[in-house]
Parts: sequence; structure tokens; C-alpha cells
Amino acid sequence: MNLPDPRRTYAMARKEVRHIVRDPFTLALALGLPLVIVWFFGWVMDLDVRDIPVAVVDRDRTRASRELTEMFSASGYFRLVPPEDGDFLGMLDADRVKGVVVIEPGFGRNANSGRPARVQVLLDGTDNSTAGVLAGYVAGIQLAATARLAGGSSPPPARLVTRFLFNPELNSRWFIVPGLLVVVMGVMTVLLTALTVAREWETGSMELLLSTPVRPSEIILGKLGPYLVLALAAVAFVYVMARGAFGVPFRGSHPLFLLGCLLFLIPSLSLGLLISVVTRSQALAMQISAIAGLLPPMLLSGFIFPNESMPVFFRWFTMLLPPRWFVEISRGIFLRDASLVELARPFLALAVLSAVLVGASVRRFKADLEP
Repeated sequence: MNLPDPRRTYAMARKEVRHIVRDPFTLALALGLPLVIVWFFGWVMDLDVRDIPVAVVDRDRTRASRELTEMFSASGYFRLVPPEDGDFLGMLDADRVKGVVVIEPGFGRNANSGRPARVQVLLDGTDNSTAGVLAGYVAGIQLAATARLAGGSSPPPARLVTRFLFNPELNSRWFIVPGLLVVVMGVMTVLLTALTVAREWETGSMELLLSTPVRPSEIILGKLGPYLVLALAAVAFVYVMARGAFGVPFRGSHPLFLLGCLLFLIPSLSLGLLISVVTRSQALAMQISAIAGLLPPMLLSGFIFPNESMPVFFRWFTMLLPPRWFVEISRGIFLRDASLVELARPFLALAVLSAVLVGASVRRFKADLEP
């Protein structure tokens, strides 16, 4: 078996580095894209629902009803909006509030006498995610109001104490930022690799390489090596932003995390190479790589939407995508200090997918270079 010559591979890599340095678009994409993605998702995207506009219609006007109103105001989740006389449903229709709490007459009397004191809560169901979160907040206030109005005279038969492990404050940035690595690495590696190799086909310089004694394996290693270094630099950038700007803890092993990054970068680079060989056009390669590099990390990896809630077909389909497994590795190492044994399944899946994609891209590349 003819192994790649290190000298010719290094010469190819040095040539590619010069292309990168002289190309402002490549540099902007490699250095600016991670900054834009991390800044946008890290600061703008917040899964915590706060400051929800709610109107409280107090028809009882007793001490108990005022205490209940104060609990909604003091919770930090709701912003009380003065109700319009007799037309609180119109406020929901006009989207001025997301919910209306109606306290009927007799609420205080029933609460003080131990009888059921009912409160009607109307929620805007057009945004089901916000409505679900709002319903959870209301349920929490209901438990607190029951204990407060009862005065501790009749404690509940059972008390549930909830503790949130690994993310005690349920900080959404701790959930989002480690998953951003799959978006940054997926988009950058696929797009850059597809464009650079497609440019070689368009300009005809690939034919010049064929007239030299350089082997296809040396071309592949020489071209992909610099982009692997760029991608690792982007990983380091996101890591620094996660720790410094967003305060995300890193509880796991750095060597294990680096191994997971490499196992994800290899199939991503191979996918970009495969796209460039198939298309041989920068415009078409950009379109296909943007879809292949962005949609799976965003929608099918579990970065935002949990895989467990997807239909059965898509749950199985995501197992064929490297981003789905790298999200598990990134969040597991960042937040849970997961070991290699605990992450054996995603590591093994990434290794298999890497071998498949590398084999397919190299075989197609060699077939095109050696007619």
C-alpha cells in the first residue's frame, strides 16, 4: 500500500494555507461566522419565559384576593396589566395579554373557611410553548397560594422536593451554548471544504494537480488539514466564549472533549469534500452545503428540539446524522462530567459515521481523479 508522502502532503497544505490567507471571504467565514453564531444564539436566544403580560380581574376585593394578586406580581415571571372594564377577553383577542386571572366573589370567604376557593385562568393557546410554560408557573403559584392561605394549619400528606441536577438554576444559556459547537463546526467545515475544492474544479487548477506526481490521498490530506486546524480554532473560540462571556461550567475531561470534536470534524470535512466532488460548482456547492451543514445541526440534532419528542421515523433518522451524537457528547462533558463509558454510544456512532463518510468521499474523489 502506497502511503502519502509527508513532504508532498505538507506542500499541498502550505499551498492551501496561502489560498486561505489571500482569500478575504474564507477568512471572514472562518473567523467571523463563529462570532456571529455564538453572539446571536448566546445573547438573543433565551428559552426562559419571563415578563409575561397577565391581567388579574379581582371581583372579590378581599385580603386573600389581594395576596393572590401580589403572588403573581412578586413571582418575577408575570407583568400585571390593568384589566379593561368588562372586556378582558378583548385583551386576549388583541394580544395585549397572554393570560387573564379571574378571581370571583367569595374567593376570600371560601379560602378562610377551608372550602375550595376557585380561580379561573384563561390562557392564550396560539403559542403552545409559551402557554405550556405559563401553565407551569400558574401551577407553582397555586401550590404556594394554597400553603399561604391555609396558614399551615393543614399540611399536605406528602411534600415533593425537586432538585435540578447539573443546571440548578435552569439557565437556558447553559443548555444552548454547548450545543452551539455543533452549529459552528457543522456549518463552517462543510461550507469551507465544499467551496475550496469546488473552486479548484472551476478554475481548472485541479487538472494541473493531476499532471504532477501528487497522489489523491496527498491532495485530500493537504487540503483538509488546514481546515481542520481552522475548525479547532473555532472550537477554542466557542469554548472561551462559553466559559468567559456566558459563565457555562466545564465539568468534564478536556482530552475526551477534544476527541469528540475530532470525531465530529472528520465526517463534516468529508461531507464537504463529497459535495464539492459531486457539484464541481461553487454556487451549487454553497447551496447544498448550507442546507447540509445548517439544517441537521439546527433541527435534527437535539440542539433546540429534543429528539425524544420527534416522531419515530425522525428519531431513527437522526441516528444517521453526526450532529445528533455530538450534541450528546458536548452537553454531557460540559455539564455532567460524563465519562467515555457513559458516552460510549455516541462516540461509537460517530466513529462508524466517520468511517462511512470518509470512505465514500475518498472513493468518489479518487474515482474522479483517476478515470
